[in-house]
Amino acid sequence: MASKQALKAFLAFSLAAAGAVQAQQQPARTPSASTGIYSCTDARGRTITADRPIPDCIDREQRELNPSGTMRRKLEPTYTAREQAEREERERLTQLQAARLLEERRRERALLVRYPNPATHDRERAEALVQIDVVIQAARKRLGELADDRRKIDDELEFYKKDPSKAPEAVRRKMEDNARSVAVQNRFIGEQEDEKKRLNARFDEEQARLKPLWASSAAAASAR
Repeated sequence: MASKQALKAFLAFSLAAAGAVQAQQQPARTPSASTGIYSCTDARGRTITADRPIPDCIDREQRELNPSGTMRRKLEPTYTAREQAEREERERLTQLQAARLLEERRRERALLVRYPNPATHDRERAEALVQIDVVIQAARKRLGELADDRRKIDDELEFYKKDPSKAPEAVRRKMEDNARSVAVQNRFIGEQEDEKKRLNARFDEEQARLKPLWASSAAAASAR
């Protein structure tokens, strides 16, 4: 009987010793340093603080703070599908507008490099118009030649004035070809006149955009 009691006492002592050793090997538990503090202002203007995301502020921005009180991150509101779609559309339009403004600034810089002053812009407009006028003059010269040819054709048709249908086929073909060539030249001249209008409109638009840029450039140069 005494031996059994001694055995139980020995086992109890051994278990207690093993527990003590295990306790020494495991670090003591401390509160998690990653635990954050959540703070927000609700719809009634109250400042709410909690140790987890705040349900009353689900529709507004929340701040997660470190234990020291510094801000760790911002939590965006939780949006409905419709609100999220509207938010994304606003962001898309904002980005599109920013891209347009950036492209506009790029084009303005390129224009200013190409035309650093009004004289260079006026000179290029004049040169471009001269080139079109040269082409128009060539077409009008061709019209004059076609008019001379038509007079010769009419002289040949004089004999068949009473009945043009009896005129030789070659003469009638020359008359038709002449009429088609005249129409082509007149159409070409009209297209070139339209091009002159487009060209002037383009230079007028550029000039309107360049005037404030020239003024800013001149002011910056005088301030140096």
